[in-house]
Amino acid sequence: MSSIATLRRILQAVPDRLGKLSAVDHRSKPGAWSPKEEFGHLLDSAVNNHQRIVRAQMEDKLEMPGYAQNHWVAVHRYQERDWSELISLWSAFNRQLLHAAESVPDSAWSHTVRVGASEPMTLEFVFEDYIAHMAHHLKHIGISLEDIPIRVWKAA
Repeated sequence: MSSIATLRRILQAVPDRLGKLSAVDHRSKPGAWSPKEEFGHLLDSAVNNHQRIVRAQMEDKLEMPGYAQNHWVAVHRYQERDWSELISLWSAFNRQLLHAAESVPDSAWSHTVRVGASEPMTLEFVFEDYIAHMAHHLKHIGISLEDIPIRVWKAA
């Protein structure tokens, strides 16, 4: 299954699964993210990775900033937000990201991106890693993805 097809499948299956979760406000320990905040982190990841996918199509050897994930989660106050609103935002952000990925010309998947102080990564790796990162967090908050094969890349 291609990565684009994987993201399409995730977008078809996961919103209903998210809607069935309970106790999304509960923190396992003080200072830890609640499932709602961890899911909010995925919203922030979608926004940042969308920028990388769009910009790396146009420019090779792109340099992008990283982001302070705890600060982003705090600024967006995900803990105080409505769960169904967050699910809708996640779906919309990822549909937007999917459209951008579907527009990547074959020649641009090899363009490199440096995020913060990272080593250069191909756009293909950035997209694959985004999906693996999403899958990791979705599983952590209790979403089964057993029926969706997820490719996990190893950095070279």
